[in-house]
Amino acid sequence: MGQALSRGRFITLEGGEGAGKSTHAGLLVEGLRQAGQAAIRTREPGGAPGAEEIRRLLVEGTPQRWDAETEALLMVAARRNHLVETVWPALDRGDWVICDRFADSTLAYQGYGRGLPREALAFLHSLIAGDFKPDLTFILDLSVEIGLSRTGKRSGNATRFEQMGHDFHERLRRGFQEIARAEPQRCVLIDATTEVAAVQQAIRDAIHARLGVAI
Repeated sequence: MGQALSRGRFITLEGGEGAGKSTHAGLLVEGLRQAGQAAIRTREPGGAPGAEEIRRLLVEGTPQRWDAETEALLMVAARRNHLVETVWPALDRGDWVICDRFADSTLAYQGYGRGLPREALAFLHSLIAGDFKPDLTFILDLSVEIGLSRTGKRSGNATRFEQMGHDFHERLRRGFQEIARAEPQRCVLIDATTEVAAVQQAIRDAIHARLGVAI
């Protein structure tokens, strides 16, 4: 098999707060490994030592800690470290990389949510990642009320983003929905209000349909 065919796949899970991305990333990695495919689970911001340090700056503190521009720059700095240290080496090994958030979250949070020009965010992405994109993206969709209710039941303090106002989270949801509509070949919109097993099955069915891999 040639090198291009043996390269791993990069799958991302996106959505608003409380959508279940971390849960489904873990279940998907488990399913892939059981099917004999090497896979790793990672997240953004974070996923590499330097990026995890930046993550703490981004998620801790008050919503006013950073303006939107600084937030976006911190996000892409963390992403560059994550790509160089974790994602690209894993894909080169032939591993599948399952990532909880990626560039669509920057477009949704800092673009749709906080009002930064989308073309500026696209430029930042091209600067640190070139034309690199996920092979497949699942956007887990649910109402703001349900999502924030789920996050409110978690132990620990709310993140900066969870503390942002209801209108911000509504803009965020609309942003993710628009991203899914704009790139239907890459993105699959999933109803995240159903049971965990049903959401996971929908994800696995889409991987089979889109990538030809049964899990």
